[in-house]
Amino acid sequence: MSYYVDQLLGDNFFLILIRLFVALILSGLIGFEREVNNHSAGFRTHILVGVGSCLMMVLSLFGFTAFIEAYDNIRFDPARIPSYVISGIGFLGAGTIIVYGGTVRGLTTAASIWAVAGIGLVVGAGMYSIAIVTTLIILISLIFLNRIENLFPKSKSSNFIELVVGEKFKIHQAIEIIEKYDLSVKNVEIFRVESNLRKIYIKTDVRDNHNLFEVFEEISRIEYVKNITKLNA
Repeated sequence: MSYYVDQLLGDNFFLILIRLFVALILSGLIGFEREVNNHSAGFRTHILVGVGSCLMMVLSLFGFTAFIEAYDNIRFDPARIPSYVISGIGFLGAGTIIVYGGTVRGLTTAASIWAVAGIGLVVGAGMYSIAIVTTLIILISLIFLNRIENLFPKSKSSNFIELVVGEKFKIHQAIEIIEKYDLSVKNVEIFRVESNLRKIYIKTDVRDNHNLFEVFEEISRIEYVKNITKLNA
């Protein structure tokens, strides 16, 4: 019986299991920060990227040992599969980058996905200390450096107000409220989400967050407004 269990699990089962769980925890920490800040790729996406990358690295290291031991003429290149992970993860990162007119959003999230893929590969190779240090560096960059950036004075900061509204919502009502607080509307984009729901993105200058809170309060009282969110540019 133990023979069949060993055949099913393999020699390195528990080692691989530990690496997958370490990748899950480290990538989950970075994904949690993105999730809290309401970014497009959050907790689950980062975990899937990190664990998936770790799995590919583990496959590259342990998946072909039986063939290598059985045949002397097989060449072993553990970097081949990970190299495709690094180049291939770009399509997922590109999906998080959104362009509104001349403004680009999602670059940081795309970079974090790419970095999490690297962490997964490093954990898969068994380099735990490097993976943990890298995770800490990324978290410090995402959390604390963002706060430091906010300390620098800015004359204007562009932001998007995202509205989820019903079919009968009149856009001019929201624009009138925004302009009442001396905020200029730079751009408006409307997307149909469902048959009776639309998403409206309004690009505006935000000089004072207190003004923005008052704007949100007034817009939320308009009929057919389902949800209102501030998106940083």
